[in-house]
Amino acid sequence: MSRIEARDKVFKFVFEDLFHGPSDSVSFEEFVKDSDMNAPDTEYVRDTYTGIIEKKDEILSKISSNTKGYSLDRIYRVDLAILMVATYELLYSDLDEKIIVNEAVKLCKKYSTAKSSAFCNGVLASIIKDK
Repeated sequence: MSRIEARDKVFKFVFEDLFHGPSDSVSFEEFVKDSDMNAPDTEYVRDTYTGIIEKKDEILSKISSNTKGYSLDRIYRVDLAILMVATYELLYSDLDEKIIVNEAVKLCKKYSTAKSSAFCNGVLASIIKDK
């Protein structure tokens, strides 16, 4: 499994969280057991998802302050989950910003609307500029 696929898994957990609250450790462990993830990918998914949940309020605040004319309630949930993953990585990882934004845009193109990739790209560019 690649890092792209692992990031996709994190996105799905965050998306689920937006509707049902944080996934419990049993469902996460079942997911890991049933997946083909290697140890580094499993660690990345676990650490990133846990970090997003722990810093959720801070991440949402950062997204909110960089979306002009949009309240968080108005952002499509798929886009919000993608933005949460990318914002966490921008703020708390040492990954290259261009890779983070590129992968977020790819997730938008895969799971969201035609206009979502431009919206998310703009929000993430604003967050990078604000850093």
